Amino acid sequence: MKNPYLYGYLPLFTIILFSFTFGIFGVSESLQLFQSIGVYNGMREFLSDLELRFVLLIVFALLFFMVFSALKLIGETIHELGMLFFSKDKEGQTIHAARGGYVIFFFGAFASVIGTQSWILLIAIFLTTTFCYFIYYVYKMSQYMSFVGVIGLIFFEVLSWCLLLALIVYAIVKLYNGILASFPFV
Repeated sequence: MKNPYLYGYLPLFTIILFSFTFGIFGVSESLQLFQSIGVYNGMREFLSDLELRFVLLIVFALLFFMVFSALKLIGETIHELGMLFFSKDKEGQTIHAARGGYVIFFFGAFASVIGTQSWILLIAIFLTTTFCYFIYYVYKMSQYMSFVGVIGLIFFEVLSWCLLLALIVYAIVKLYNGILASFPFV
């Protein structure tokens, strides 16, 4: 079948699968935290164990769905901006060339099911999937670009993600320091 929209549903299913696997891990960790701080028994007065797990799963899956959707939006924007700067393609063929890479993320989302008990394994599967997709994407885009353009695209994408990550870490550290400074006992 040679339909250009064949892989159109895969990003949604991928985000849903990753959201649920990260959400399942979040539920187990939050229940352990609730038990250790002594809130779990109070919550059990209002909800049964199954209801509590279900509500927490919905909350965590929704939060991770928003995070992964935002990452997809930012990633596609960075990809297309990089292609604007470094591609010689005038017809827009490059947009459809790498859509087959959605399958990589889809299988990575299925693989994340085995890592629902380990935060490190979940992150490792997600990062490995992202790296494999990046390699596939650069390989596919190299057909439409010069060698210097490919190097420029790689440098642009890595630099963009590093700057975004540095900005997020800086904001978290500033917020943390501001909260600590507001406590009178510190």
